[in-house]
Amino acid sequence: MEPDPGVDTEGADGNGAAASDALPDLKSSLGREDWSTWPVYEAAALGLPGSWWYPVMWSEEVGSRPVGVKLLGRNVAFVRENGKVYAMADRCPHRGVPLSLGNQQFPGTLSCAYHGWTYDLETGVMVAAITDGPDSPICGKVRVETYPVAERLGLVWIFIGDGKGSAPPVETAIPRELLENDFSMGGRIDVRGGGWRFAAENGFDEGHAKYLHRTSLWRMFKVMPTWTKTRVIPTDDGWITRVQDEVHMDATFPGLGTWTNKRWWKLGGNIIHTKPGKAAKKVDPVIAAMDVPGNQHIRLPGLLRIVHTRFIHYEWYVPADEDLYRYIQVFVEFRTGTSGLLFKLRYLGAIRWLFHGQFTGQDGWMVNVMDAPPERLYRPDVSITRWRALCESAPPNGLAIPDEADAEPEAKPERKPRSRARSR
Repeated sequence: MEPDPGVDTEGADGNGAAASDALPDLKSSLGREDWSTWPVYEAAALGLPGSWWYPVMWSEEVGSRPVGVKLLGRNVAFVRENGKVYAMADRCPHRGVPLSLGNQQFPGTLSCAYHGWTYDLETGVMVAAITDGPDSPICGKVRVETYPVAERLGLVWIFIGDGKGSAPPVETAIPRELLENDFSMGGRIDVRGGGWRFAAENGFDEGHAKYLHRTSLWRMFKVMPTWTKTRVIPTDDGWITRVQDEVHMDATFPGLGTWTNKRWWKLGGNIIHTKPGKAAKKVDPVIAAMDVPGNQHIRLPGLLRIVHTRFIHYEWYVPADEDLYRYIQVFVEFRTGTSGLLFKLRYLGAIRWLFHGQFTGQDGWMVNVMDAPPERLYRPDVSITRWRALCESAPPNGLAIPDEADAEPEAKPERKPRSRARSR
């Protein structure tokens, strides 16, 4: 495996052992003092440059009463009228009062709670100042920013960023398999600390699952490797994926002893590093047809996909501010009808608590306390540095596939999940 230019390899031989018995220098142990190798990424605390589609909340959470949400460092108000969701900047230009505290006094508008300044939902133009009468000279001279909005997968999506260019179809932000197949899903949305970049790096991180999650209830009966040798390769639809060249279930460390994740009660097989290909036992036909080279994938602007043999787990990391992010988890099985209903019961009864709760709660714990740079990277961090490199190539037009940046993808009809289960 070629060494990654972003991973520190000095002081280690091919087995990862110290090259010298001398004590390492404390200053060199700090490693990288900044992320200047990835300037775009370093500057992206509030999201990648350009404009992108982001999922925000469940569709059922938005009604005629405005809802205020912080996204990419800005406050946005969402409101629904006649079945359609609208989004505008959540600040009245008059005195800075959040528009989400107001309500709809006239069809197609949103009025500020303070003085009744009223804005058109489509254009954001001020169309009335209720407390200044119908001939108010300020009308038509003030406007708040509005944003494209769509609803897919039971979620409200917003196209937000630098405001340049028109929004591509929201389908460009949704994985192909969710557009082309029927499925059932369960999901959970949380606001977590630590920032979207640490969250994305944790999601695609090669090393932590084998150690951090060894105590999770979700993995209680499944054994995990002790260590692996990994490459990161690009695939279609803008994904990069981790591929394991070597998987070691245990390891003997010189002078220390043997360490392993094996336990007598762990009767199930390893699934974290299993390629969910056509030859796997009990593989779902849709997943088998995807024929992915590995099961951990990530793509811009911050979407993780973990492909198992029977289900797929998705995570979106949506920046709120420099420290907070909206953590959107979706668990999908390509089942409908009675089978889909049984999945819904399994999700509500176990999966949302074990996987979308305790398991990913361990991730949230680490993301929230992480503090880098400085950072001293090691060999498995090829997953992180490849992700950062991908972010450096982020196109400005909100498409996750740089090679198709000039194309206008044709919108495909949504395949709505027939059975959904959610947790808040």
